Amino acid sequence: MASLKELKIRIGSVKSTQKITKAKQMVAAAKLRKAQAAAEAARPYSSRLEAVVASLATKIAGGTGEGASPLLAGTGKDEVHLLVVANSDRGLAGAFNANIVKAALAKARALELDGKKVQFYLIGRKGRPVINRAYPGKIVAQFDTTGAKQPGYDQAQAIGQELSKMFLDGKFDIAHLFYSRFKSALAQIPTEQQIIPVKIPADADRNAIPATVEYEPSEEAILDDLLPRNISIQLFKALLENNASEQGASMTAMDNATRNAGDLISKLTIQYNRSRQAAITTELVEIISGAEAL
Repeated sequence: MASLKELKIRIGSVKSTQKITKAKQMVAAAKLRKAQAAAEAARPYSSRLEAVVASLATKIAGGTGEGASPLLAGTGKDEVHLLVVANSDRGLAGAFNANIVKAALAKARALELDGKKVQFYLIGRKGRPVINRAYPGKIVAQFDTTGAKQPGYDQAQAIGQELSKMFLDGKFDIAHLFYSRFKSALAQIPTEQQIIPVKIPADADRNAIPATVEYEPSEEAILDDLLPRNISIQLFKALLENNASEQGASMTAMDNATRNAGDLISKLTIQYNRSRQAAITTELVEIISGAEAL
């Protein structure tokens, strides 16, 4: 059994940890409100832009005709798949990072079973150790986000430009983006989205834009301009969703840690009091026994 001094030291240590987790929970809760608002505000624009691109693409020879942009028509092959995995740079967020990596690794295994080649492009650093162990040498690039306090469009644009260049240089055929979609502080959903080439839904509405609209310049020129922007917007949306999900997961994890610390403190305090009472009782018995001996 631990001594009274050891129990007292441990209770003090757990109380210090509880203060840290409580502070982290409050910081995450404060950041969550702003991050959630930003993620929810980005959804309508990204969804509408996807609809506009799909509508224009279906009007231009189905999006895969002669002269179509490679970002829309693709390379004509389905051999090399690039998995773009968006993680955070910090821990203490429960299973937030692990769930995204798990989804990406499951997709990689499924692609390999189909005889495809897989590569990884990482955003953030938390997923690198796990992916590198599972697929050594398959990480072709990583975008460093350690210097950014909040996700910005300039980051998404830089990532989009790098991915587009890699695609046009023939480094891969299809790119899949993995991130965590924010649902609530308790629920974050790992999500996969094909971003290159732009995937046109089978039920894409050709009339999402009225047919009477006249384009200047041509529909092809507008689509060529919108495709890189759409990639950047989808990446920006993913970064915002990730940020909100990270804060929600962090708040929940730190709340659980604070509660667990409180339970542990209660148990240790009871154990300390019992040990202290036992020591006092032993001392009293020894005093009484000595008095009787006299």
